[in-house]
Amino acid sequence: MKKTFWRRLWRALLCLALAGLACYAGLIALVYYWEVNVPQSTEYDSIIVLGAQVLPTGEPSVQLRWRLDKAIECYEKNPCYIVVCGGQGSSEPEPEGDVMRRELIRDGLPERHVISDPVSPDTRQNIRNAWDILQKLGCEKPLIVTSDYHLPRAMAIARDNGLDPLGAGSLCKPGLKFWLKNHMREALAWVKYWGIKYLKLPL
Repeated sequence: MKKTFWRRLWRALLCLALAGLACYAGLIALVYYWEVNVPQSTEYDSIIVLGAQVLPTGEPSVQLRWRLDKAIECYEKNPCYIVVCGGQGSSEPEPEGDVMRRELIRDGLPERHVISDPVSPDTRQNIRNAWDILQKLGCEKPLIVTSDYHLPRAMAIARDNGLDPLGAGSLCKPGLKFWLKNHMREALAWVKYWGIKYLKLPL
């Protein structure tokens, strides 16, 4: 009798684990589907660039450099105000926003068009702070620039905050391991986003 009970319990747990893995894999696939189906447009009057890690040397990480390159590409298509966002992490020598602004000016963008938000700690606050700045400048149609896998969630957060954003994603270039790591993490970030939005969880 006991053996039968434990055998059934083991099978039930195994089925639950497999179902959880299947759901997780499906969510990763959904993140990728959303990512490749973000519409492209040149009808923007401002650009918001979301931050990423700054190295201890003060240089942008590879992923942040790709976001900046994408921002430059978008700026060259339609010169406008750019707000670069990001506070200072524990291992970063200065705020991400300030590093991003310096890099873009070094790359030839005019100082008057590049504005730093050096205090926001996360995507939600990045977007709120940047939008406050841009509204005061008379902007109405922002383009959000971030990594491709991060873009759909960033745009969802922007819509939650009253924006009607467009989006442009920088490609996640290196091999499968890097791609999978970022998409697995982003799938979990979507679960957190839904928990905050719909269940009001204090995450």
